[in-house]
Amino acid sequence: MNLNTLSLVNYKNFESQVFDFDVKINCFVGANGIGKTNALDAIYHLAFGKSYFNPIAVQNINHNAEFFVVDGHFTKNDRSEKIIVSLKRGQKKVIKKNGKAYEKFSEHIGFIPLVIISPADRDLIIEGSDTRRKFIDSVISQSDKNYLSELINYNKVLSQRNALLKYFALNNTFNADTLSIYNEQLHNYGTEIFTKRDRFLKTFIPIFKARYEAISQSKEAIDLKYKSDLFENKLLDLLNKTINKDKALQYTSVGTHKDDLVFLIDDFPIKKFGSQGQQKSFLIALKLAQFDFIKQQSGVSPILLLDDIFDKLDENRVAQIINLVDDEHFGQIFISDTHAERTEDVIKQTHQSYKIFKL
Repeated sequence: MNLNTLSLVNYKNFESQVFDFDVKINCFVGANGIGKTNALDAIYHLAFGKSYFNPIAVQNINHNAEFFVVDGHFTKNDRSEKIIVSLKRGQKKVIKKNGKAYEKFSEHIGFIPLVIISPADRDLIIEGSDTRRKFIDSVISQSDKNYLSELINYNKVLSQRNALLKYFALNNTFNADTLSIYNEQLHNYGTEIFTKRDRFLKTFIPIFKARYEAISQSKEAIDLKYKSDLFENKLLDLLNKTINKDKALQYTSVGTHKDDLVFLIDDFPIKKFGSQGQQKSFLIALKLAQFDFIKQQSGVSPILLLDDIFDKLDENRVAQIINLVDDEHFGQIFISDTHAERTEDVIKQTHQSYKIFKL
């Protein structure tokens, strides 16, 4: 999987820009605020139909413009593929593959396998369980279209059940039959989601541990633990048991939308007991394991985006990461950094072809 050219019109701080890329390593360098991360985000946008950093779509349009267009020409399995993402103020976003617009954006997920490693990933450690569930879901969804469909359906039913609970409270009424329909649907979708998350993590965790060991040279013992109510009970039983609580709260208090992934270092939460370097290494290992898993499932090397990767890492850990990516296992890599000389010195050690774009 390679991105050959990227054309940006009115995307964030770019009014008009075209990049022609190397098949191996591409570096965006320049001062903070110049648009390095925006260039990486445009590539992410082509893969996922949305920004990694700003979920409010209209805010990705250049301030002085009415629309943006992100146009990418890829090579996948020796075939040329063209993806265009565009948005006009007041209208819906459009994603086209080879000139044809998708009816559902979810159909595009997984077509351009891609992994991003960014300082924003720290949210996985410091934010709530929702962020970590999204991580699990995004990895599985890239290789399992049914999973994404089950997730969309689960969230739709969850929203309907919550609306019904609010209706009961507002109207001082209750209808067990109507509720039982939603319970049954939540149980079916939720059980499938739980089963796939559990299966995925059993495969993923050993890959993650091996990646962390390579980066940290086995200095710390780390672990991931999947936390879900469904290990102990069937979802239908849980929904029936918590009905009085849910009526009082006016929302659904149990289910796979409450699952979490626990990050541990030496059996303690990494959020409290991990240094900045350890946390960054943990997140990089997590994302490299994501890369490995997607490649294993799809047979295609994902595009790898490394945003500000050298920040807060000592030289030894940087060297370990560069050694990892200097490997035929990895395909095309995009890097952003504030120091052009540092980047070039590091990249030269890889003996790979590269291009540096000074913004």
